[in-house]
Amino acid sequence: MHRMDEENEDEKHTPPDPQSAPVAKALFKSRTVLIFGEVDMKLAERVTAQLIALAADSEDPIRVIVNSPGGHVESGDTIHDVVRFVGPKVRMIGTGWVASAGAHIFLGASRENRFCLPNTRFLLHQPLGGVRGQASDISIEAEEILKMRERINREISKETGQPYEKVLQDTERNFWMGAEAAVTYGLVSRIVNRSDEV
Repeated sequence: MHRMDEENEDEKHTPPDPQSAPVAKALFKSRTVLIFGEVDMKLAERVTAQLIALAADSEDPIRVIVNSPGGHVESGDTIHDVVRFVGPKVRMIGTGWVASAGAHIFLGASRENRFCLPNTRFLLHQPLGGVRGQASDISIEAEEILKMRERINREISKETGQPYEKVLQDTERNFWMGAEAAVTYGLVSRIVNRSDEV
């Protein structure tokens, strides 16, 4: 009996699933897209669908809230590009941590539309490899990683205003920034505390 009461109590405090119908409807109505967790193809598909649906619904701005440790680079590329592809202005809001492919997604918004909450941390670094197989395949993959690294670093440089050589040096190892440092670096336009500031 006591255990059942505990389980019922737990159910009362279970946070709402962002993909449940009522919450998804509320998010759509508020023109808000959530990017939480690891970046993969499933996330890229969901976010792309939401952005395109919101763009078809209205030209009003879209808010995207990001809290991600990163993940699959090409999935991050997809979201980054679709943010720029849709017609409405996209306002990106970082929270928690915005790392690696998550930071690349964050840079999909124009600089004046990149915001973060006060306790957000950002991480930039070079793409990680992990390929096994024949030496020729490993060599090809290493070359592709170098090309990807240059492309992403040039994007960071363009979007932050930092010299490419500095970005190259900074991303050689894990490069962490708090909210204020991210503003100084050019990653973030402004730190915000309330939704009406965005």
